[in-house]
Amino acid sequence: MDANRLKALLEQVRTGDVTTDAALEQIKTLPFEDLGFAKVDHHRALRVGVPEVIFGPGKQPEHFAEIFSRLAARGNNVLATRVNEEQLAVTVARFPTAEHNSLARTLVLRQKSEKLGKGIIGIISAGTSDIPVAEEAAVTADIMGNDITRLFDVGVAGLHRLLSHSEDLRQARVLVVCAGMEGALPSVVGGLVGVPVIAVPTSVGYGAAFGGIAALLGMINSCASNVSVVNIDNGFGAAYVASLINRL
Repeated sequence: MDANRLKALLEQVRTGDVTTDAALEQIKTLPFEDLGFAKVDHHRALRVGVPEVIFGPGKQPEHFAEIFSRLAARGNNVLATRVNEEQLAVTVARFPTAEHNSLARTLVLRQKSEKLGKGIIGIISAGTSDIPVAEEAAVTADIMGNDITRLFDVGVAGLHRLLSHSEDLRQARVLVVCAGMEGALPSVVGGLVGVPVIAVPTSVGYGAAFGGIAALLGMINSCASNVSVVNIDNGFGAAYVASLINRL
């Protein structure tokens, strides 16, 4: 339940269109619903503006599907990340209209289409190997009610590719930049724009990249003051923060 639905419900109680018992039935599982193996946070959309998101790893397929179902029952959009094939099979059997993005490893159920962002979120990948992380960010930003622009394979090894999208960079209100190897691209982007840049180090690179640690350290030490950094491969977290910024 989000703030708009709660306000509408209270107004219906005030006018007598909904009884207090019926209203209580709708909100009785606030702030969470205890399933035994999980406590589903239905209050999160009301509290922070975004419904609970399901993180796939470690969850049994049946448990994953049940959490997905309970979130879907409230009428919100549902987003699950890092979904495996077993979880996907069980859940799609219940929700045939759910959208699976194999590159991003996400599963989305669209039940609302409202735009909450005030501008465009640009999603940038340095190379094609960074696209899975960038695509996770794109799916997340999209389902959270934002207009997005994808700029993929525009890394510093061929900087003219990025500069050819100068207009797209200027139009974005927030930018998410995913890069592996030495992680230089966010600094370059940050020097070209006057908006927040959220850098995502990816675990792409040879041995001395240390699974994304080299990129992480490079981004943390960025000389572009508008760059902030999330964890390695965390496209979801970057897009979540970008979405909140885009609502301000």
